[in-house]
Amino acid sequence: MKLTDIQILNEKETRAGFGEGIHELAKENENVVVLTADLAGSFKLGPYIKDFPNRFIQCGIAEANMIGIAAGLTIGGKIPYTTTFANFSTGRVYDQIRQSVAYSDKNVKICASHAGLTLGEDGATHQILEDIGLMKMLPGMTVVVPCDFNQTKAATKAIADLHGPVYLRFGRPKWPNFTKEDGSDFVIGKAQQMSEGSDISIFACGHMVWKAIEAGKILEEKGISVELINIHTIKPLDEAAIIASLSKTKCAVTVEEHNIIGGLGDAVAQVAARHCPVPIEYIGTNDTFGESGKPNELLAKYGLDTPFIVAAAEKVMGRK
Repeated sequence: MKLTDIQILNEKETRAGFGEGIHELAKENENVVVLTADLAGSFKLGPYIKDFPNRFIQCGIAEANMIGIAAGLTIGGKIPYTTTFANFSTGRVYDQIRQSVAYSDKNVKICASHAGLTLGEDGATHQILEDIGLMKMLPGMTVVVPCDFNQTKAATKAIADLHGPVYLRFGRPKWPNFTKEDGSDFVIGKAQQMSEGSDISIFACGHMVWKAIEAGKILEEKGISVELINIHTIKPLDEAAIIASLSKTKCAVTVEEHNIIGGLGDAVAQVAARHCPVPIEYIGTNDTFGESGKPNELLAKYGLDTPFIVAAAEKVMGRK
């Protein structure tokens, strides 16, 4: 596929993909249980609650308790999905996740909305930019960061079939929706190649995949051959796809709505260091907290918008 072939189908919140996915999944799997910390509306859980009231637990603003309840439910064979903002899904309850879920290898699906700068107006206290790092460092934790509504819906359903703890990260605003509606282009642990190229590799995740597509189209207009890969599964990482791409292009840009310390960029760089050392430029927040503002204005201020990806690509190509 060429980047020019990728078109926006519509714009929808990735969190709405979760709401639709969990509703469909519950019809297929009676062991699915949803817990929330007073955020049913934010996760679009209305249809689920209406049809499956006996498989819904409102924990209130008690996130640590929610994680403990979820861990306990797995003992009886249930598949609990916990729901709250990414900041409260990870930072507030890290001890409970580490001890009761990860260390105990419990089959809990930690579903986190409103991640990154695109949370927008709620500001720095809610815009967690460290959560991917926190979660991927936990032994046995799978970390999935889908790029749009369709992929979030597919991921929500797919993680039910994966035994063990999972961190599923998505966002708040309406965002371009461009992957396959049936989710057939999503496989946990397998990178999604959006385009083939020979001059530069761009690895992106989450909302930033669309920004990378925009940047890739600009680069291609300049005669640069771009290989764009959606790393929707940060852990387990598709190392083979990364090695194959870097071996061909000899340089890369990583793009994430997360601190450049501990996120996707570091994961890609570790693979490169071990197997095929090449120049890499990072697009992400640079060891900083966010602030209140409109999502796209914040991406521009913190260097995560399309022009910054283009500039990073041109810079890293000069470092070959």
